[in-house]
Amino acid sequence: MTNSTTGISLRNAALIAGFAILMMAIAAPFAEFFVYPKLVVSGNAAETAKNIIAHKTLFASGIFGYVITFICDVLAAWALYVLLKPVNDHLSLLTAWFRLVYTVIALVAIVNLVTIFRLLTIPDYLTVFEPSQLYAQVRLLLGEFRSGWSFAILFFGIHLVLLGYLVLRSHYIPKILGAILIITGLGYLITTLGPFFFPVDRIHEVEDRPWPSDGETDGRKTDRAVC
Repeated sequence: MTNSTTGISLRNAALIAGFAILMMAIAAPFAEFFVYPKLVVSGNAAETAKNIIAHKTLFASGIFGYVITFICDVLAAWALYVLLKPVNDHLSLLTAWFRLVYTVIALVAIVNLVTIFRLLTIPDYLTVFEPSQLYAQVRLLLGEFRSGWSFAILFFGIHLVLLGYLVLRSHYIPKILGAILIITGLGYLITTLGPFFFPVDRIHEVEDRPWPSDGETDGRKTDRAVC
């Protein structure tokens, strides 16, 4: 079957979405589970800053991993829109937009990591700021990165719920995937909104929150095997 508007077959759309998800499954774990925990010490901005200064290339590669992941999110949003457009054109478009909003917010959050990299690698900044001031800024920027990303997950959760509904309505994608996506999306929504309704002491959690995945209801794995 070929999408009459885009001229792209559903098979090709599925292949493009699969390729994007595969790239995310490689880039995201590298950045989130290898680079980030290796350099960022929770609750210790001074040690974190020293680690980044000592491993500048590794930190930069981690930022690059995040950026590649979010670029693939854009590609996946488009491909999934084409794939599910025959089910419901308008709802498929809305679903793609929610993922794009998530991606834009997450990319804005990445700017905080870029700022950290500049602060700790440009000699002028190292001489202008006192070490305590520099460490305070690093801690603040890391918190902003995680907070921005956490906010973005709200839109990602809505995207997954809508995506799961479209999959359930389709006749060419296994319905079990739709159910998994809806459950996962609801899990993200509960995880994101829960603290506002049931506030607890979470001083360090925002710095430690792991990468969101398309296939885990508790947000504790990075592999986006299901999208």
